[in-house]
Amino acid sequence: MPHVTLDEIERVVLAALLEHGADAFPAAEVARAVRKAEAHGNRICGLYYLESYCQQLRTGRVKGNASPVVSAPRPATIHVDAQLGFAQPAFAYGLVPALDAARQFGTATLAIGHAHTCTSLGYFTEQVARAGFICFGLTNASPIVAPPGGKTRVIGTNPIAFSVPDGQGGLAMQFDQSTTTVALGKITMAKAAGTSIPEGWAVDIDGNPTTDPEAALTGSLVSMGGYKGWGLGLMAEILAAGMTGSTLSQDVKPLKAPEGPHHDLGQYYMIIDPSVSDGFTDRLARIAEAISEDEGARMPGQGRTESDPVDVPDAVWAQAMELSGLDAS
Repeated sequence: MPHVTLDEIERVVLAALLEHGADAFPAAEVARAVRKAEAHGNRICGLYYLESYCQQLRTGRVKGNASPVVSAPRPATIHVDAQLGFAQPAFAYGLVPALDAARQFGTATLAIGHAHTCTSLGYFTEQVARAGFICFGLTNASPIVAPPGGKTRVIGTNPIAFSVPDGQGGLAMQFDQSTTTVALGKITMAKAAGTSIPEGWAVDIDGNPTTDPEAALTGSLVSMGGYKGWGLGLMAEILAAGMTGSTLSQDVKPLKAPEGPHHDLGQYYMIIDPSVSDGFTDRLARIAEAISEDEGARMPGQGRTESDPVDVPDAVWAQAMELSGLDAS
């Protein structure tokens, strides 16, 4: 298994995206996101997605030359139309005006509409937190979740993420999670590896618990905590699709299929300036202190570090090099 630097990962991903038709700016933004995912061991959102990006660039399922359009329907409401391109450059277009609005009004919303899958949602909320603002983000996905007691897929894994600044350019807290018991990528990776999945992750097409990833993919994933997770998933659906003008999960085709209609997904972010509340930093510190009283307990996201270089499976790196068209020597 090769040890690959983050710089090299970013360089190879950038080359692969350019090779398959992406313009320079969106390619660079996506490459940065893949680099970050690999740095934190989030393989589902890292190089694992590169082949899909490249295939969909070639088929036109994602527009590699899209120019996002930013508008402000209300003073603290920023909307970015991704123009059926990647989510990462669309977010980059909207970030500065959204932060300016939050700084001026105390809170702001950033809606990204008509975008390709954003993969790691926390990648975006973290950027907001490192700029000194609290951020809550939601997105939707292709349908893989039926309501508790039902069989018909209605929503996706519909992740939610929450990032809080520490006041020094870092993170006091961050979580990024699907509203299902497990992310869909873990099911597809288990299928590719020929391994079973734990019971409780999914049900088959008849609604019965299964440990077979193939049966899970034709069935439904289970919402975390049953009705509680189902409610959070619906919340993400309503905001990510309803408030961005994007497609409902039920109408989205499988995200990694090489061909088919555009993803047309939405991401919705709520941005809060913590300085509007006197003593916010002190109260946050007291919460963190109380949590750390117990050995091994910590705020979500604490102790999270980047690795560089990282281990990349041989097949994954060989594929990335082939997609990039670069000389492996």
